[in-house]
Amino acid sequence: MAKGDKFYFENFKECAALSKKAAAHLVECLKNYDFNKIEEMLQNMHEIEHTADIKKHEINDALARAFVTPVDREDLAMLSHNLDEVTDKIEEIMQKFYIYNIQSVEPSIVEFAIKLVSVCELLCALMNEFENFKRSKKIRDLIIELNNAEEECDKLYLSSMHEITKNSTDVLTTISWREVYECFEACADACEHVSECVGTIIIKNT
Repeated sequence: MAKGDKFYFENFKECAALSKKAAAHLVECLKNYDFNKIEEMLQNMHEIEHTADIKKHEINDALARAFVTPVDREDLAMLSHNLDEVTDKIEEIMQKFYIYNIQSVEPSIVEFAIKLVSVCELLCALMNEFENFKRSKKIRDLIIELNNAEEECDKLYLSSMHEITKNSTDVLTTISWREVYECFEACADACEHVSECVGTIIIKNT
């Protein structure tokens, strides 16, 4: 592998690690939720998201300068975008708590956040294998695991929203939680999009 090629794979690993860091921070915030500290929580989350943005810009700059890339530059750009979307969606979850002035946390929200950490761990494992995707014996199993994890998140979204709409007597509360849960589901979808992108790259290059 050319020295310049390794940059892309290392960048993707770092992006996945930032997504996991953001998910872990989300769990910490929700387990110890205090709305009076929401702005501090948002700032800490934004710093992680901003670092992820820098990593995306680094990829874009490298692609703009590169004459030859390890796989199609469009695929590398799409993978970078999809990885960035994961961290963006995690930050958006935290923003919804601020926007809707949510004062307390539903237990299922913490469960969902913990599930996101495990999904991001799979994402990290996938990016660790991606550099050797032509020879890896694990990468296809990781793609399947990520798809299965996204389906589990879909089920958690449905059951959680069912409970909220069944028990809530306040329309604004229902809308607020729907927005939060939809962000969680969108984050899980973003992780699946990463795995789908990797799957496409494998098909095109093996």
